[in-house]
Amino acid sequence: MRLTLTQFVSLDGVVQGPGGPHEDTTDGFTRGGWVVPYADEAMGRLVSGWFAEADAFLLGRRTYEIFAAHWPLISDPDDIVAVKLNGLPKYVASGRLRTPSWQGTEVLGPDVVAEVAELRARPGRELQVHGSGRLARTLLAEGLVDEVRLLTFPVVLGGGRRLLPEGSPPAALRLTHTEATPTGVVVQVYEPAGELATGSFELT
Repeated sequence: MRLTLTQFVSLDGVVQGPGGPHEDTTDGFTRGGWVVPYADEAMGRLVSGWFAEADAFLLGRRTYEIFAAHWPLISDPDDIVAVKLNGLPKYVASGRLRTPSWQGTEVLGPDVVAEVAELRARPGRELQVHGSGRLARTLLAEGLVDEVRLLTFPVVLGGGRRLLPEGSPPAALRLTHTEATPTGVVVQVYEPAGELATGSFELT
């Protein structure tokens, strides 16, 4: 399976609490819900199209708990996101989650990197990661991500957890697709492109 990573991100790189004011208030974050004013039909079609390609999901504990509190309540057979999340295997990277109640959930063991590599080697279409910032940083650092899907929202939050904080490993990416929604969300799809290359404009 290809491992794909989808992230909602602000212009200043924040990924914390996109869906609601109480979603993630870690470290006193008070600006949650910044995605909501920009969510439109175009964005919904795009995200639904990605979910249609999923054969399994890989989530961090916090994102898993947010999803588990909402999506099992949605039984609409025409809601592709609910159908996929409720019906497909869900793997959770967590040292604290012991007895998940959401059907189809498996908690990974302590060697998350090795287990994810094994999942990625299985046949199938996409092993999808949504949100799960801490897990996403680990997977990117370990070179386990095959495609990065960024939805950049036209907001500056001024603080909060970032997808790629200072100290993240250098890397190059190749842009494979870009578009913008009517509300100003810029969608960028990237593939890994090896090591970071540098140069100089200095005259010799």
